[in-house]
Amino acid sequence: MPPEPAAERRTSPHVHVVTGKGGVGKTTVAAALAMALAPPGGRTLLVEVEGRQSIAPLFDTAPLPYAERHVATAPGGGEVFALAVDAEDALYDYLSMFYKLGRAGRALRKIGAIDFATTIAPGLRDILLTGKVKEAATRTDRGRRVYDAVVLDAPPTGRISRFLNVTVEASKLAKVGPIRNHSDGVAKLLHSPKKTAVHVVTRLEEMPVQETLDAVAELTALKLPVGHILVNAVSPPLLQGVRVTKAGLKRDLVTAGLPHDAGTVDGLVAEARDHQRRLAVQSELRGELTALDHPVVELPLQADGIDLSGLYTLAELLRSET
Repeated sequence: MPPEPAAERRTSPHVHVVTGKGGVGKTTVAAALAMALAPPGGRTLLVEVEGRQSIAPLFDTAPLPYAERHVATAPGGGEVFALAVDAEDALYDYLSMFYKLGRAGRALRKIGAIDFATTIAPGLRDILLTGKVKEAATRTDRGRRVYDAVVLDAPPTGRISRFLNVTVEASKLAKVGPIRNHSDGVAKLLHSPKKTAVHVVTRLEEMPVQETLDAVAELTALKLPVGHILVNAVSPPLLQGVRVTKAGLKRDLVTAGLPHDAGTVDGLVAEARDHQRRLAVQSELRGELTALDHPVVELPLQADGIDLSGLYTLAELLRSET
């Protein structure tokens, strides 16, 4: 059974799609965003669709079933639920909903027909996955929205445009009928800037930033609403604007009572100058992201790794920035 709706709801809950290059912390940011968006007395749903079960470890819980499960209480007191969407289960739901197959649908599953269908028609798979997100985002109970927001931990930037552009994929499968109608409803939701925002997670590194630039260009061309650029794992800028010299560094080491032989001084100077060069590159990359003309939010590096405490820290930052 779905959770009971809270007393207060936004008039138009949003779908927040989170994408990014592999390795930038996309799932972590999506989880923190789901916590940030849960208002006092409300609830959000965090959805994963890639079958990696990457959400459960963040919340120190068992692998997620194909059912909505409570995973955390947000900083403001709201509730966070999570769901791992499986394409086969989603297709079974679809067949039951639109074709009333019942036992026949279960029989198809036993003989592998559902797995066969989602394998030979990857466009159908994406339609089913995004359709489940739409169902959760628009679900009501006693006239009220069940979820204040649905956060989708989406595929990476290299696949996000095709994944979200479900109308094109549906046209390859059917011109009319339930599949096309289902897809058109999903497309209408995903293309609405009032109801959906596609956030791109990146890091201040050349390849992730380039993929971000490419993804934003593709999403914009498809008229999919781009939201925030979320720069993850930003380290504090050390030695910014400081002139590092061997003589000055040796003097400081002597004052501090630390080793100050030539090898130590040369090594530290090299590291300091390399760090400063990196800061200069990051400054250029930051400028490229700012030029996209979308809100940019920087999230600090969690030096001890990400656990539930780290998620709360990121959630608090996102609450004030998004």
